[in-house]
Amino acid sequence: MPKAHIPVLKVNKPKKRSNRKIITVLLLLFIAILVILFFRSPISQVTEIQFTGSTFSTREQLLQASGLKMGSQYFGVSPSKAESQLLQIKSIQKTVVDKHFPGKINVSIEEYPTVAYELGAEGNLDAILANGSKVSVNSSGIAVEKPILTKWSADDPNKAKLCKVLGQIPNELTSDISEIMPSPTASFPDRIKMYTRSRFVVITATSLLSNKIEYLNQVIETATPGTITMLEADSYIPFQLPGTEETGQNATTHGK
Repeated sequence: MPKAHIPVLKVNKPKKRSNRKIITVLLLLFIAILVILFFRSPISQVTEIQFTGSTFSTREQLLQASGLKMGSQYFGVSPSKAESQLLQIKSIQKTVVDKHFPGKINVSIEEYPTVAYELGAEGNLDAILANGSKVSVNSSGIAVEKPILTKWSADDPNKAKLCKVLGQIPNELTSDISEIMPSPTASFPDRIKMYTRSRFVVITATSLLSNKIEYLNQVIETATPGTITMLEADSYIPFQLPGTEETGQNATTHGK
């Protein structure tokens, strides 16, 4: 047979591009299966929720407000959303939600401080917070070391102002105050009357209390029980003992 008529054998080259596509599809399929298995496994779910710093809200109330649920998807939890929802509880001032893989969520809560107490309509004890809100507390076993607010109406704007001021004063300066009631006048609509555990009667105004509180404690530490007025001018009049008469020397006045 002549050499020109000998057929030439063709060698088929491997289709590299097709093989790569198959490998890529298989790899993606494998990853998809792993993702499905992961999200269906307990490791992707919330398995522990811890709340710290809360005294006025129960665990059930905190869970409902935050939207956090045991068994929910861990990666579906938004800390910022849970924090903003918890702030709707009136006793909570600040909260931080931390996620720790796998499945653990820690919630740190900072509540408004208690500045006073108030007796409710049914004789129950309510805590008055620095933001003016009121929360019920279990009065059994509680040492009432804060003042008791009496004769205040619920809608009195000076009550909320008083709570804010009390929240800014160190505890050691208010520890002797046992009761605070409103005593407004035309000149001082925010005038208040306070009674101390050391048997003093104090007349002042909410707007002046922060600046006057140190003077109050100085008088209480050095004087006998009496009436202390802390308004435009400060004065102190001791209580008259039985069988004695008040003289001009029994009163002292300090201009402020």
